[in-house]
Order: sequence, then structure tokens, then C-alpha cells
Amino acid sequence: MTPSTLWPAWGLAVLLALGGCATTPGANAPTPTEASPSTATPSAPAEPATDARLQAPPALLPTGPMKPLATASLPPRSVVSLRPPADLWERIRRGFAMPDLTGELVTDREQWYSTRPDYLLRMTERSRKYLFHIVEELERRNMPTELALLPFIESAFNPQAVSSAKAAGMWQFMPATGKHFDLRQNAFRDDRRDVLESTRAALDYLQKLYAMFGDWHLALAAYNWGEGSVSRALARNKAAGLGLSYSELNMPQETRYYVPKLQAVKNLIAAPEAFSAKLPLIENHPYFQTVPITRDIDVDLAARLAEVAPEDFRALNPSMTKPVILAAGTPQILLPWDNAATFSRNLEAYRGRLASWTAWVAPATLKVAEAARRVGMSEAELRRVNAIPPRMLIKAGSTLLVPRTDRLDADVAPAVADNGQVALAPEVVLRRTTVRAHQGDTVATLAQRYGVAAATVAHWNRWSAQAALKKGQAVVMYLPASATAAHGGTRKASAQRAPARKGAPHASAGNGAGRRQGEARYGLQALNRCLAARAKRSV
Repeated sequence: MTPSTLWPAWGLAVLLALGGCATTPGANAPTPTEASPSTATPSAPAEPATDARLQAPPALLPTGPMKPLATASLPPRSVVSLRPPADLWERIRRGFAMPDLTGELVTDREQWYSTRPDYLLRMTERSRKYLFHIVEELERRNMPTELALLPFIESAFNPQAVSSAKAAGMWQFMPATGKHFDLRQNAFRDDRRDVLESTRAALDYLQKLYAMFGDWHLALAAYNWGEGSVSRALARNKAAGLGLSYSELNMPQETRYYVPKLQAVKNLIAAPEAFSAKLPLIENHPYFQTVPITRDIDVDLAARLAEVAPEDFRALNPSMTKPVILAAGTPQILLPWDNAATFSRNLEAYRGRLASWTAWVAPATLKVAEAARRVGMSEAELRRVNAIPPRMLIKAGSTLLVPRTDRLDADVAPAVADNGQVALAPEVVLRRTTVRAHQGDTVATLAQRYGVAAATVAHWNRWSAQAALKKGQAVVMYLPASATAAHGGTRKASAQRAPARKGAPHASAGNGAGRRQGEARYGLQALNRCLAARAKRSV
């Protein structure tokens, strides 16, 4: 190729370089100061280049052979680096935008973390699965990347964490707050633990709080203490003529340490060498990706098809509280980046049953043993899988996880997958006692007075349900303590002397005297239906 043919390309390169130099600050150009989040405004869009700007005068074009510029001749800030951060920690550091908090509490927390290197290492290792996604979301919303460190304070980056106050997940949402931010909590999943959903809700909440208070320290205090509490504390200080900053408010000790903890972690991440801390390398790359699910599938099978250890699968999908993933309620799962394609390939080749569990809706209020019999499970297994505590009845309409059978073999419907709940009522332990019939009483009228089925009273006393009673006649009853206290006519001495009849419920003094009358009667009515059916079968 001749020099004349090289000229147009060479000339265009020079023109572009000159145009770029016209907008690149030199070494002595003043740098803009960093605006705080509350005062930052978007810069005006750059003016489009004019034709005159594109047409450089011929006299500016160099002549002769091209020579590369010496590195030393370049101004130190003439070119802005487009190289991405080496690791995720550096990316987080570049996004720090909150004002620093200083003081004794920050120093105290710095010392606490720096003297526990094993704890710090466990936290940072655990965070590698989730940090990239959180940083991506923060940058997308133009929020400070210090907030990516907040799960260190809330849960040590444990999405399965549950506090004594019932806050759950990596971001520690209370049940009511979670519902307010559309985090589903049902029989099959708890989105307060979900990596994507809980992060979305937490950032929504933090944005709302920042909009309310205009200060990130106050927003964080409200995240921990509640927006109402912070608002009232500000109002008190304002009325007293006191300062309105985070450090000047009167607040509980936990909230007082909350922002200092975050500041201490920020300082450790910003300069780990200053605290002799070691941070594990976390690549600036997604750890996981989403994979669609179209059929119900067992959790263990999904992990096996993805070639992922079950504990690692659950760490990425912690919202699933049952051993099966319901496609209608969970249309996607998270898998490590390199395992997503493996899962799709193995799933396509798999020919076995995908799910060994399904949902069953209780048709009536049942004892756990009766429900287990109906679905072909042991009582112990039904309790374990559905987290049913002792001495509880399963209320009608409850959704239980049960094994698939030929009769129950369909994927769970969307309405059940999204709204299924296990509703329980106390299984009342009854006391055997004796009451006296009134003038004109029948089995039916006496049973009605105590809220018991007539067939049940007849069964307890081995009478006909139509039998008439004499005034003062002793009638054996099995009632909760609250029911016996609410009605007259009981004789404790008679109750102690009367022998138990064969087939009658076991009497117990530990009958839950403090239970509400409504709950006691609810459990009693369920027992009455059971006993009435038994009595009818024995006739």
C-alpha cells in the first residue's frame, strides 16, 4: 500500500485525536468536587459536535513520518481509564458516597472486627455469592455502594438468619414489613430470604427512607429502629432546640451502634492493610444466573442435575422452605454461573419423575394423625415436613405438603402455590367432670348449653341421644377448664371420684387454663365431630 493511500486513514485518526484533546482536561485543569447524594444533580447533556468542529484546518495536520508520543510527554490525567476494577472490592470502594462517621463507637467496632479475623473471613467468604448482584442493583439505582455492606451488619450475609424478633433473611425483614414490600410468605416459600426479592425490597425501603430524611445516616437508623421512631426523635430534638444529626438523637443502644458498625466495615474494606485484615479475592463477575423452571421439581434433584452440592444450591435459593420447588410460585432458580448450562442440559435428558411431593388442602379441621392417615404418611413425617408443633389441630383449608401418589400426581396450581398456608388451632386437652341436669333437660338441651354435640354427650354416658334427664341427674362431660369455669353446675369432688369410662378421652389437669374460650371451644367442636362419627358407626 502506498503512502498516498495511507493518508486518509492517518488524517482521520489525527482529527479524532485533536477533537478528543479539545474536551480532555489537562494536568492543571480543576477537578469538580464530589456532590453529596442529597445535592447531586445530573449534568446537562453534552452539545452535539458541529460541522465546523469536525473540519480541522489543514495547517494543523502534521507532515513527515509519524512518530509515537513519548509516555513522559503525556499529561498525567489526559486520558480517563476505562479499565474495570480488578476485583469487586475495588468496585465497591469506587462507589463509596456516604459521608464518613467518626468517633469512639466507630473505633470500638473497628477494633472488634479487626481482632476477629476468622469471623471477618467467614463473613466475606459467605458474601461472595451475593455481593456482585447487590452492587449491580445499587449502581443501577445510583445508590452508595456502602449499602452493599449492610448485610454484614444485619445477618453476616446469612440468608437463613432469623432473629429473636422473627426478622429473617440477609436483610432481616420483619414479617409485616416484608408483606408491605411484597415479599411473599406462605407454606412453600419465604421471600424475606430470597436473594433477588429481598435485595429489591431492601433497596426500595432504603430509597424510601432516604427520600423521607434526606440523610443516609438517618435513613439507616430508620431501617434499624423504624421510620416512626426516628421521626419522633427528630421532633423531640427540634422542639428542644437540639441538633438533628444521627449522632445527636436519643436512640436505643442497638441503633446507636448501627451506623458505626457499618462505618467500621467500610473502613476495613477501604484499607484492609491498615487493620492487618485479609479480604478474599471476589471477582468482578456475576456469581449466579437465573434459570427458568416450568415443572415442579424436588430440591435435591435440581441440585443433582445442576451438579451443585445441596448446601450450595440452598444458599442461592434460601427462600424455599420445603423439599420441592413449585414452578407456579417459583418460576426461576439461581445457579452458579458455570452450572446453569449443565442444569439445562441434564434436565432435558432426564426421564424420571421430577417431583415426589405435591400439595393437599385439608377438607376439614383434623387431628394430625387423621390427616396423616388420609395422605399415607406417618404422623411424625407429616409434622416434620409441614412444621406442625405438638398439640395442634390442622384447620380446614390448610395447605400441606404430602407425597405424590396416583391420586395426587399433578403439579401444584398457581393459587395454591402463591397463597397456601398452614393454619393451626390448639388441640384442647379436656378435663373429665360431672354436671347436674336442670329441670326439663334432655341430652340435646344440656349438650347445647355446653356447646357439645348431643351424640357426643350420649356416647360419653352410654345413653340414647333422645334420652330425657331428671333434675339433678349426674352427667359425665369432658370439657376444657375455661368451659367448666364459664358454666355452673360442676362438682369437682364428683369429677375426682367418678371412674373413667372405657373409650372416653384421657382426663388431664394440665388443660391449658389460660387458653382463650374461643380456641378451647373450637378444639372441642372438632373433637365432638370425631366422637359423634365414632358413636354413629358403633350403633
